[in-house]
This record gives sequence, C-alpha cells and structure tokens, in this order.
Amino acid sequence: MNFDPDEQFRCTIIRGKAKNMLDNLLPAYANIIDDLCPCDKGFFATNFNNRLVNILGQHTSKKTLDNHRTEIAGKLFGMYYEDGEVILPSNRTLKYLDDSDQPAFFKDICFKFQFPNGMDKVDKVIEKVAARISIRQYPYILQVLLSADKSNIRLTKDDIAFYVLNSLQVLQGKVTPDQVIEKIAEERNEGITRKVRHPGKQSSFSMQHIREQLNYLELANLIRIDSNLIQLNYRESKNINYIAGFWDKKPEFDVYNYDLTSEEGKKNFFYDWQVYYSDLNGHKSFTTTIDSLEVYTTTPTCDLDKKALGDEGENFVLEYEKERVRSFDPSLIRKIVHLGQTKGLGYDIQSVVAEPGESAEFVKYIEVKSTKRVTVPDLSDSTWIDTINLTRNEWIAAAQHRKSYYIYRVYFTPGQATMYVIRDPYTKNQDEKLKAKPVSYRIDFSNSSVDYMVVEEKEAYQ
Repeated sequence: MNFDPDEQFRCTIIRGKAKNMLDNLLPAYANIIDDLCPCDKGFFATNFNNRLVNILGQHTSKKTLDNHRTEIAGKLFGMYYEDGEVILPSNRTLKYLDDSDQPAFFKDICFKFQFPNGMDKVDKVIEKVAARISIRQYPYILQVLLSADKSNIRLTKDDIAFYVLNSLQVLQGKVTPDQVIEKIAEERNEGITRKVRHPGKQSSFSMQHIREQLNYLELANLIRIDSNLIQLNYRESKNINYIAGFWDKKPEFDVYNYDLTSEEGKKNFFYDWQVYYSDLNGHKSFTTTIDSLEVYTTTPTCDLDKKALGDEGENFVLEYEKERVRSFDPSLIRKIVHLGQTKGLGYDIQSVVAEPGESAEFVKYIEVKSTKRVTVPDLSDSTWIDTINLTRNEWIAAAQHRKSYYIYRVYFTPGQATMYVIRDPYTKNQDEKLKAKPVSYRIDFSNSSVDYMVVEEKEAYQ
C-alpha cells in the first residue's frame, strides 16, 4: 500500500520512571516480591508498600507507592500475577532473581510487549481495537533500525516517533520496515523534517510515551541513544536479529478474541493477559554477556559469549585483588585463593589485607555479588538503593569473621565495571547502617510434631 505517515494515532503506554530509577528499583521490586509471595492480595498490598517506603523515604505518598506496586512492578514489568486472591511471583521475576541479568529482564519485556495489550484500562483497549491496531512494536523498531543501517540512514527519536510509534498504518501492521525507510529517505531528500506534535499540548504530551518505550530498548542493551540519534548495539546482534525476526508476526496474545463489551469478557481478558505477559518468553531465554555492554556499531566478527555472571564477577574481583596485593607486596599473591566452586564456605575469595601495619598479612574473606545493568549506579542519588541476597552460610561467615569479611558488589555497565565494597556487614546491620532481614525458615520436624497423617490408596488420586 501507499504509506501515508500523516495518518497519526497516539498509542500510549503506562507511565514509568527515569531509566536510572527503573534500573535501581528492579532488584528492590524483585526481592520484595520474592520475600512476600505467595500471599493474599491485601497482605501483599500493605507489605509491599511498607517495604518500598523504607527505600523511597517516609515522605512518599500512598498513591505513589500504589503506582510502583500495581502499574510498574505489576502491569509494566509483569513481576507478579493474581490467581484469585493470591499473588504469585512471575517466572520473569524468578529468572531475574536467579541470574541478576537486568538487561535480559528488559529484553524479555521488549519481546512480549504489544499493542493492544492488557495494561491499559478497558476504554483505551477498546479504542485501539476500534482502530485495528496490531503490532509487536519492539521487533518492528529493531527491524526498522536494521533496514536503516543497510541504507546508511541514521534515525532519530523523532523519526521513530513520527514514522513508527505514532503512525496509524504502521500500528495496524500495514507497512513494512523497508517502506518506512523508503519514506524517510524520500522526505529527507525533499527537505521535510517530521516531529510528533499535538497543537495546544506540551511536548511531553507528544513524546513522553515515545521516549519511555525507547528507554526499555536501552535498558535491554539493544540500542543506544546519543542526543537524538539512535544506534543499534551490534554486540547484541544475536538477540537483535532474533527479536527483529518477529516484526511481521501477529501479537501472540490475541486481544481480538475477547468480548470487551461484557463483564465476563473483560474479566477473562485481563486475567489471561497478566498470566501471559508475566510469564517468560517461551521461544528463547535471553542473556547478556559482559562484552555486549560495550557498544559495537557494526557487527562483531567473533563470538562474544562468555562465562556465567557469577564467574565473571569473581574473576573480575580476583584480578583486582591480585593487582592490589601485587602493588603492596608481590610475595603475598600466593595467599590469594579463589574458592568460588567450594560449597558451604560463605565466601568466594580469600585474600589478604595488604596494607601498611602489623595486619598486612591478615586474611580477608570476600563474597562477590555481581549484576549487569545499562545505567551506572550513582551513590550521590538520594533514591539509590540496592538489594542483595546472602545465603545462611554467607551470613554465618559474616558474623564469624566480622571486620575480616567483605562484600564486593560488582556492577557491569556499558564501558566500565563499578564495584562497591562493604566491610563487616554483620556489624553494619547491628549499627543500622544497612538492613539485613531473614527471609526464609528451615523447619526440621519429628514424629512428636505431627498432628495427624493421611494415607490414600494410589487409585484414589489417579
């Protein structure tokens, strides 16, 4: 068909937060959900808010806390779902808790996001259905960017906004990415520059939902935005090509199967959507390598897959400790031992103090906790907080070794690794400089604990 980009349609998403704040809050959301769930809805609402207010500050309003819980952690991130009156953690959350791969978390979101969706209120869904919207916008955007690179065309946020995310024909699935690039090239040759504008409205009304959608591609480590220009991160070429390959596939969740004019239809629609969206992409488990955080603007010529995140973090700290100790006294390097594969110790690396004084050869016990994220953590940000989990053995080691026990928190981000060192977390917890909370219990029981026993024949439950 003849592509007419002047046919515009404002297709919004749930309002999120700034990129840095989303990167900061993801681990907090995940650990709160992991601590509380499964649980009933009332308990979850109260205790999620109580936990989050300790992070965001006592001045935070209930409305803001509710928004974090329901709109961002729930609808936008799909971190939990409701089954009747019970709240359950999503598989997406469980995977993140297991691998601490924040870009992979956002890759999964980008893969499953679509228009229309069940995040909107029903009137907005009906509006999109009436306009015959049907698109997986993130695969489509990636394919547009790939097509642009083949044509040596650099795209801006304004281009993606006007020709893709606000274009009715694109949102309806009637235009190919190549047609979008052809139209952009044609209009550029004619000196035409396009921007999304709504007369009488501020620019935030026109562009905020566009910027936030692009934020998720950045948080997924798939693109970088330099000023207004967008470029693909070709160190993620495998994931980019995989996701982009779905640009012409219909959304997996078919909104058009539901009767949104009936209460029963609406109820089924919203329930089915949250179950679908909160689950992991069933096609591929996304990962993020350390190398992929360093942007390539052309396709790399080698395979960039690396070891698991835990190994990468421990190897980073091991090399850091070797260099630190070597600069003090090379003969002490032999006392550095990597013990990450030894179970039950409560620490990953045994090193030495290597500082002037009689304690120079005293032992340091180091537990390494690593994560990957796109934004650099900023200690000067008053809202910044991080959350890590220690095993029982790790906490016992912290209590036993006190000032000799260290947590090295490693953040792998684009172009750099940042490490925060926490010495003696056990005493810091006693001094309320950090908060350590037991989040699980092991129960050992014997016959004296049992109230009654039920035995059924096998046929009774087959």
